[in-house]
Amino acid sequence: MKKKLLSIALTSLLATTFISTSAVAVEGLSTNVGLVSQYFFRGIAQTTTASASAGVDYETGNFSVGAWTADVQDGLEIDLYGSYSLELDSGLGLSAGFTTYQYTGDFDSAYNEVNLGLSYSFFSVSYNVGQHEEDKGLTIEEADYDFLSVTAEYEGFYASYGTWGKDFDGDYVELGYGTEVAGFDIGVAVIANSKELDLETGKGDESIVFSIGKSF
Repeated sequence: MKKKLLSIALTSLLATTFISTSAVAVEGLSTNVGLVSQYFFRGIAQTTTASASAGVDYETGNFSVGAWTADVQDGLEIDLYGSYSLELDSGLGLSAGFTTYQYTGDFDSAYNEVNLGLSYSFFSVSYNVGQHEEDKGLTIEEADYDFLSVTAEYEGFYASYGTWGKDFDGDYVELGYGTEVAGFDIGVAVIANSKELDLETGKGDESIVFSIGKSF
């Protein structure tokens, strides 16, 4: 697994570097690679080991689109997304977009959701409404869900609370810090989730996650 992760990370880095170098003249294009000690998404552990990722984003005016992929042990997660955002003279930020989460292998079926965001000063709120697609081969039934998160951030420190609703249930708290060292983004976070989001023991758990990334 370690060799696989290293191979994915190196391949992602080479591909990202090539894209960023060959597309220097394309204004608004950026790429990124990253590695986390354990991949969590909205309070749910997606892996039990480290996970490598890579992404590409394009922004023009108030519009942005992008793609991002990560190793989830049993295949890859591939996210495709787009959004429209603006900031008012008062400093209030607004955004609306769409994201689809696709998977290779037998990790999960697809998720499709509408994303709404609101931000002001150190605070931001995200509300997402989506559908979990049916997959008879994985015995997954179609389900509707929503997800609400509130985040406060100041000088690299942040605190987030997220909660699932409709056919899904559970909540979590995440406390973390991120900074830049020698051109790399590094971070550490503590995540405490409820029993509904703890798919390993079903009791709720606390985890420490380390991350390192690079943008081009």
